[in-house]
Amino acid sequence: MPCERLAVIDLGSNSFRLVVFMASGDWWRRTDEIYEPVRIGEGLAASGRLGEEPMRRALATLDVFDHFCRAAGLTQPDGLGGAVDAVATSAIRDADNAEGFLRLAREHTSLPIRVLSREAEARYGYLAAVNSTTLTDGCVLDLGGGSLQLVHVAGRLARELDSWRLGAVRMTERFLPANGPAKRRQIAELREHVAGELRDAGWLTGAGRVSAGGRLVGMGGTVRNLAAAIQRAKGLPSNGVQGMVVAPGELDELVQRLAALPACKRSSVPGIKPARADLVLAGAIVVQGVLSVGGFDCLEVTEAGLREGVFFERLLADRDPPLFADLRRASVLNLAAQYRPDTAHTAHVASLALAMFDELARLGLHEGDPLERELLWAACMLHDIGMSVDYDDHHKHSRYLILNGGLPGYSPTEVAIIAQAARYHRKGMPEPGPLATLFAPGDAARLDRCAVLLRLAEGLERSRDQLVRGTRFTLVGVPGGGVPGGGVPGNVVSGALGAGGSGLPSAGVSGPAGVSGAEDDRSNGAIDAKTSRAASRSGEIELRLIADGEPAVPRWAASREGELFARAFHRELLVAA
Repeated sequence: MPCERLAVIDLGSNSFRLVVFMASGDWWRRTDEIYEPVRIGEGLAASGRLGEEPMRRALATLDVFDHFCRAAGLTQPDGLGGAVDAVATSAIRDADNAEGFLRLAREHTSLPIRVLSREAEARYGYLAAVNSTTLTDGCVLDLGGGSLQLVHVAGRLARELDSWRLGAVRMTERFLPANGPAKRRQIAELREHVAGELRDAGWLTGAGRVSAGGRLVGMGGTVRNLAAAIQRAKGLPSNGVQGMVVAPGELDELVQRLAALPACKRSSVPGIKPARADLVLAGAIVVQGVLSVGGFDCLEVTEAGLREGVFFERLLADRDPPLFADLRRASVLNLAAQYRPDTAHTAHVASLALAMFDELARLGLHEGDPLERELLWAACMLHDIGMSVDYDDHHKHSRYLILNGGLPGYSPTEVAIIAQAARYHRKGMPEPGPLATLFAPGDAARLDRCAVLLRLAEGLERSRDQLVRGTRFTLVGVPGGGVPGGGVPGNVVSGALGAGGSGLPSAGVSGPAGVSGAEDDRSNGAIDAKTSRAASRSGEIELRLIADGEPAVPRWAASREGELFARAFHRELLVAA
């Protein structure tokens, strides 16, 4: 289907931002962005009005946006229900002279500006958060220059929502000095003010408050900037802050560091942008207040924001509410579809790899962790997207695209494992490399298992003809091959991938995700898991191919992976003739 475009213009209290989204059938992505730190809310807290100079800056920026939209052909409505959607938030909404400014904007530009209510602004933040994280129960924090929105989420649905005039611009102007470090008294007064404002939200502070088992997901430029500074301080890879988790202690340390510097020097802290240097301290203290009053253990960051919420409302208009049914699956398939892979090949590779994962789990060679299985599936679906750059080094190109294209719903560590598994799907011994600081104990072994199963599946599908339908593993030297009833017929791929061959099959031929059929194995009197795992730590394992013809190429390719297989599963791999 033809590509459809939507330009979302966010007229925020601190910055104006124009973002262009493109969608085409089974994929969507952001294709352009213009940002300008207009600071239209400057002075609003004291006067209640938009100042002449802030309005001049705003009109000049809107003129640029208008010319851009017309030059890019975005002013002609298309299938997304309107090619341009400009939304104004707290500062313009609350100003006494808002109508005068909007009249000038409409006289000087053709942009269709609508002013969002507090409820609408909070709802767009909710849509952005739930469509970019796995938040099911908890709270969405959207901190802008003029206001703070909090949305209570239960079962992925928005419940209570509140909005306060606690934005970074307002709080900076009211409580913190324009020059020089912030004094303890000033910080204490700001903290007391934030806590006092938030106490009225019973769902946040009461006995049944949302933090009991719930998560806090934060968005907005200040939140992203704080996360970037903490990321730099921890020496983590700088591949964005999507999914990053910030602990209260880490935020406390950053606040102390920022408070000791005058506003003009805060951008010297790695990760802090000059355009936000004077506002970031107040914003950080507001976030601290929400963490404290709500009793949350941490803050999870999303790079999505109001703009994405506006877009998702249109992209998913056929759903109520407009949410992805399975965000992690949708993220993988969206990234894959953008680079037009050979879908028959990647789907078959995924089927083969997952079938081998399940069979090796039944044999006791690994735990059969459903999360690891999902990471393997994602790596299989994405391993060839680098072909869109070039065949040479396409495994490295795939890694780059995964790390930089983003997989909302996955943690930074999970993205790193997926990217590295794709990186090593052709050759070499897997290692965390520059992503090592994201790896926890056990993650390197998980990478080995994902990489070798992807590499084996790729080898079995080397000719891209779906010749190999399945596999059968047998533990050499273990009675019955170490499987129930003396052996199994193997795993045969039979189109279990769902619509378009792109879904995530359930574990094994049948049964839930994880170790398929484990309860049946015990009831049939098979060797127990402890015995099987002990036997699997040494010796040999035979791989037999189930094919529709002579599998000369797959057999040759699989026989080359013995070294990595031995490192991952502690068995010498024998490929049957």
